[in-house]
Parts: sequence; C-alpha cells; structure tokens
Amino acid sequence: MPSEIGQAWSLGYEGQKTSITVIDDFRSSYGIQGNLRGQTELLRHGEWTALEAGMMAPSAKVHTQDFTNTKAVKLRKGLNTLNLSYGMIGPEGYSSIRWSAREASIIKYAGDGKAVVVKAAGNDGIAVGATNAAGEVDYLNRDLIGKKSAIFVGALSAHGTVGRPASLAWYSNTAGSDPTAQNQFLVVGVTGDKTGLYGTSFAAPIVSGYAAVLGSKFKKANATQITNQLLNTARTDTIQGYSVDLHGRGEANISRALAPVKIK
Repeated sequence: MPSEIGQAWSLGYEGQKTSITVIDDFRSSYGIQGNLRGQTELLRHGEWTALEAGMMAPSAKVHTQDFTNTKAVKLRKGLNTLNLSYGMIGPEGYSSIRWSAREASIIKYAGDGKAVVVKAAGNDGIAVGATNAAGEVDYLNRDLIGKKSAIFVGALSAHGTVGRPASLAWYSNTAGSDPTAQNQFLVVGVTGDKTGLYGTSFAAPIVSGYAAVLGSKFKKANATQITNQLLNTARTDTIQGYSVDLHGRGEANISRALAPVKIK
C-alpha cells in the first residue's frame, strides 16, 4: 500500500460521504489466491477489487454490481467513483458497439462528468485502445478516451520513490501516442510479489480509493475536478525511464493531490 495514504488518513481524509461502485465478478465459482489482509485468502476477482478500494478509502461507501447485472449503474448522493477492473473485448473491426444499459451509463457519466470513472488499462502490453496480438480490442477503453472524468490506470511493478523509481510492469498497457489518452493515463504500483495479485485490475482500485479520499477533503468538488486533480498532481520523478507514451501523466500521488486548500 502506498505510504502516502496513511498520511491522508492521519489528516482525517478517508473517503467520508463518498461512494465507490465496483462493477466486477462477485458470483462466479472462480477464485484467486492473494494476501491483502495479512493472510492468504481465496476470493473472487470482484471481492478483491472491492476490498482493495475499501482499504484505500475506509470511510467510503463501497457498492458492488455483479458483472451479470447489465442494468444502468446507480449513482449515489455525493461524489461517485466507478471502478472498472474489466474490459469489453471483441475482434477489431466493429464500427459501433450496441452497449448494454450498464456500459452506456458508465460512458455517459464519464462524458458528462457525473462520476470519476477509473478504468484498468489492460494487460496486453499495448497502448490503450490498440489491437492486441490476438486481433482483439477493449472497446470500453476506446469509448472512454476523451471522456472528461475518465482515468485509465496502468501498473508499475512497485510504488516508486525518488530514491527508488519504479518500472512499468511487463504486462501493463500503456498510454500510447494519442495525446488525449496520454492526458487521461496514470500509473500506480502493483506489488504482486507481496500480495499475489497481478494486473492493472489491482491498480485501478488504488486510484478509485484516492478519488474518494480527495472527495472527503474537497467536498464541493465535482467528478471532473477530482479527476483533473489526480491527473495534474501525478509524479514523473518516481518512475524509471519516464515516458509520456508509456506512463501518461505519471504516478498518482495522493499527498500532492490533497495539498491545496481548494481545487478548481
């Protein structure tokens, strides 16, 4: 867990009066072994991502929507953050996608600035929105590019510091060469060597937690302002070989994001 989050809690910012909705797998029979709470557990993918988001923002309300539920995502009172540690994958070549009410609502919320939409970038080692080696595309990534309160999150192999900068995880998707996607892209450390949990799936909940923590300080800020604050305060000096094509805006840093008295 990033050391800066403890500093945020010590100041009283734990995500109070904000909501994180995690759309993921909560019902399947497939589990993943990992360790986030000091012991090895077998949990579903969504149980892990919801747990991680809640650990980052312990006073936030964490809501879940199972992946089998394709109804529109419900927004709650106060700041809403939506955690998307999944992709909508299909063969390259679709000119348009007929989205379910769930994805249609997510894309609209991101476009209208109604919720901070935090999207795991993906694990194909390619640019966000690009075609992978199997000829497939994450169309949800594509449709979130340019949406004003959407953030893509890639993975570093550790939490970076100036003294020990971190490298991009070998599997992580990247910001790519599109300036629009670059401006929406953050990275954070995924310490799978310690937790057993690898992938950008476990990068996104860190940023979702950060968004909730920011919302508990900047109570009047809207989702777009919270999104921009996270993007504008990212660090590049904690990343080994920083490149905007790989790392976008840089490593998310909650201490920097919380520093101002108010945000615009």
